[in-house]
Amino acid sequence: MQSYRRLGRFLSLCLAAAALGGGAGGALLGLCGPFTDVTADTFCPLVLEIFYLGITTGTTPTTYDPTSSVNRLQMATFLSRTVDGVLKRGSRRAAFRQNWTSKVLALTTVGSGPFHLQPDGADVWVANSTSNTVSRVRASDGRLLETWTGATGALEVLVAMGQVVVAGLTTPGTLYMIDPTRTVGAVTTVASTLGTQPRGIAFDGERVWTANSGSVSIITPTAAVPWTVSTVSMGFNFNGAVYDGANVWVAGNSLALVKLDSSGTILQQVTVGSIPASPVFDGSSLWVPNFGSASVSVVRASNGAILQTLTGNGLSEPDSAAFDGERILVTNFSGNSVSLWKAADLTPLGNVPTGAGTGPQGACSDGLNFWITLGTTGKLARF
Repeated sequence: MQSYRRLGRFLSLCLAAAALGGGAGGALLGLCGPFTDVTADTFCPLVLEIFYLGITTGTTPTTYDPTSSVNRLQMATFLSRTVDGVLKRGSRRAAFRQNWTSKVLALTTVGSGPFHLQPDGADVWVANSTSNTVSRVRASDGRLLETWTGATGALEVLVAMGQVVVAGLTTPGTLYMIDPTRTVGAVTTVASTLGTQPRGIAFDGERVWTANSGSVSIITPTAAVPWTVSTVSMGFNFNGAVYDGANVWVAGNSLALVKLDSSGTILQQVTVGSIPASPVFDGSSLWVPNFGSASVSVVRASNGAILQTLTGNGLSEPDSAAFDGERILVTNFSGNSVSLWKAADLTPLGNVPTGAGTGPQGACSDGLNFWITLGTTGKLARF
């Protein structure tokens, strides 16, 4: 029995050496992995970690050159590879062994006039503006599970507080709520005094914000309905809202992305493209589709600086942006397509058609797939 154990340990060491050395033609096992110039001390695991992740492969197959200086270009390369490696390893796609980036559109029939949508971790909730309904679609296979009724002008969806909150495009604006644990039926109206025609929705951890025509409404959930509403008048007609962890930003028709404080006072205005629509926050930057100028403004959230204005890549009346942890997707309403970029360095990843006359509008991601509403067809596309 002891001889078998010794043989097993010997074979394990041989396999490890072959793996590190890249086979018979590769490097031999050194003091620290393949490196003969790094000692087997407390720094060795750190060196091996970035070696295994492909952040640095050393100066030769057997040398790491630990005492040499690193210039700024080399440092940029190492940091970029680090970001890419961490994102790929930490993504849901890696955990679920779904490392492909599919361009096949699977379709689900929802209500008529589907607009914006939001995932809750298991399902995707879709606001259907024409049929005044909200669809619940299972994210794992795209199956339509439920259709909630009574949401007049359902346009915006927010998943927060264990509930699904829906803003209706009405005058005055209306806010509905769905308890996903209840039996499917009619939505509950929780506020009916919002600003005119809300077209954006966000949540700051305590309150719901809606971006309206000429105003912003701040809604405080209460135990009983109606919820408390405070509306701040402004000189902008808004099309979208997003919370960056510190402030709510709203996108307005007058070429402006507006940063608000907790009371709705304007802190900053950033000039972007024409008719900014529904933005998304990627953890560092705001991506703002400019519906009227066929562009996307990338804005640093910390100070409002415009990092870049993206054009081309199939942009045509861009409407909504979504982030999956690595990529940004933007819907092109008149272009009947979606455009993609690598979020880390703004590299364009191409444009994918959604079909003639589909009119893609809303977009979101559940971490595995992008979901897109095809407004003119009553369909939800899984990308």
